[in-house]
Amino acid sequence: MLEIACFNLSSASAAARSGADRIELCENYAAGGVTPKYESLQELRTTITKPINVMIRPRSGNFVYSMEEFEEMKSSIKIFKSLASGFVFGLLEESGCVDATRSQELVQLADPLPCTFHRAFDHVPDFFQATEQIIDSGFQSILTSGGLCDAVTGASNVMELQKRFESKISFILGGRVRSTNVRSLKSQTKLQWYHSAAITEPGEIVDEQEVVRLQKELQE
Repeated sequence: MLEIACFNLSSASAAARSGADRIELCENYAAGGVTPKYESLQELRTTITKPINVMIRPRSGNFVYSMEEFEEMKSSIKIFKSLASGFVFGLLEESGCVDATRSQELVQLADPLPCTFHRAFDHVPDFFQATEQIIDSGFQSILTSGGLCDAVTGASNVMELQKRFESKISFILGGRVRSTNVRSLKSQTKLQWYHSAAITEPGEIVDEQEVVRLQKELQE
């Protein structure tokens, strides 16, 4: 299954049209994605029926949030909940460990929509402990490159996590996933979901043909 991260309306429409199984809607590719505008989701819902998961991230930078930022995240979930298919977020403590208490509060606020703990996971000091905390907080999936710079180099780490926790949570492999490597990543990891921005030129516009190629490689 293919999830495409989209940073604007035209990209989300293109990804859906080109075969993405799910859209991750956010803004600001250079920042790694932040919370999009509610109006963007409203407009997309007039033309797209495929699942759209919304990133909840109030700013770029680290994943240690102030009380004001946390309240903003709660407010965003409430606003998007009626139109979103799920949410994507991640909160860490100053130590780098998962902020389990506040994560669980957001998951409960999003219920019954599923939540994915995003690549903040790649910054934790202990992947196994973090996964246990994320499971206990109620997340259904984790987006990760295995703690390394990209999915290719981190795939073996994700495989190890999947083997240990596959009955409790699913892992989504992301981090420079391209049509040139996704087939080998699937063969190696046997995961169900793969995540890509499918951007092949400067800027933040999805390459429709790259989405087509990614999906074709996953279907082989």
